[in-house]
Amino acid sequence: MKNFFSLLALVVGVLGLVGCSMDESKSTTTGSEAKDDGKLKVGLSMNTLNNPFFVAVKEGAEAQAKEKDATLVVTDAQNDSGKQMSDVENLLQQNIDILIIDPADSDAIAEGVKKANDAKIPVFTIDRQSNGGEVITHIGFDALKSGTIAGDFLKETLGGKGKIVEIQGILGTSVGQLRSEGFNKVMSQTPGFEIVAKQAANFDRGEALKVMEDILQAEPEIDGVYAANDEMALGALAAIEAAGRLDEIVLIGCDAVDPAIDSIKQKKMEATIAEPPFFLGKEAIDTALKISEDESVEKEVILDSTLVTPDNVDKVKTK
Repeated sequence: MKNFFSLLALVVGVLGLVGCSMDESKSTTTGSEAKDDGKLKVGLSMNTLNNPFFVAVKEGAEAQAKEKDATLVVTDAQNDSGKQMSDVENLLQQNIDILIIDPADSDAIAEGVKKANDAKIPVFTIDRQSNGGEVITHIGFDALKSGTIAGDFLKETLGGKGKIVEIQGILGTSVGQLRSEGFNKVMSQTPGFEIVAKQAANFDRGEALKVMEDILQAEPEIDGVYAANDEMALGALAAIEAAGRLDEIVLIGCDAVDPAIDSIKQKKMEATIAEPPFFLGKEAIDTALKISEDESVEKEVILDSTLVTPDNVDKVKTK
C-alpha cells in the first residue's frame, strides 16, 4: 500500500509539471498578447543604411516610435535583396505586430511580402513599392512627378536648349524607374535638349563620382546634369568641381538631404527636390499605429515634393 501511494504521488507530480509546461508554452505563442510591456512592436526592414536619405528615414521612424511609445526593430539589408529576404524572415520570427519594408529591389521583395501575408502579419511598403504580394498601403513620394520637376527646372533654367547628362538610380526599383521616366518625358518634349550621356550610378555617391569623371572627359560641352538622388548629385558635384567646370553646368538632384541643401546655399548646386526622408519615417510609424487600431488607411499615401532653389532653400524643413 505504501508503494501504491508513493507511485500515485509521483504520477500526480509529473502531471502537474506537464500542465505547467503546457501553460508556459501557450503563453509564448499568443502573439502580441505575450509581450511583457504590451507595446506595439513594429519591424522595419530598410534597404540600406549606407545613405543619408535612408538613415534619416530610420531616424524619423525611431523618433515617432519613441513619441508614440512603440517598440521598433530595424534591419539593414545593405542594398542586398537576398539579405533583405533573410531580414524579413528574422523579423517575422520576432513576434512583431506589423512589418514595414523599404525594398532593395521591387521584384525580389515580393517573396518577402508574401511570407508576411502567409504569417498573417500586416505589411506595407515605404519609398519603393513591391511588385507582388499584398500590402495594406504604400507610403512614398511621387517619383514620376519628381523626375518631371527636374526636367522642367532644366528646361526653364537653360531656356529649353543644351546638352544634358542623366545619372540614374537603381533601375530595379520603382523610384529609379519613375524618376527617370518623368525626366525623360520632359526631355523628349523639348527639341532643343540633347542627352549626351545617360548612365546608372545606383544611388551611390562614389559610383556617381566615377561616372561623372568619365562623362566629363568624353563630353567637352555639358549644360545640365540631373542626378536621380542627392547622393549621386554630390558625387557628380565633386567631379565637376575637380574638373573646374562648376560655372558651366547646372546641377539638380533629388531628396533634399542636408549636404545637398548646404551645397545649394554655397551656390555649388542649383537645385534639388525636397522629399524629406525624416517625415517619411514618421508617417510610417503613424500608419502602423492606425493599422494596429483597425483604422482605415489609404491604399497609397503620396507625400508632397517641392523644388528647392536658392530662392527658398532657407525655408525648407527637413526634420
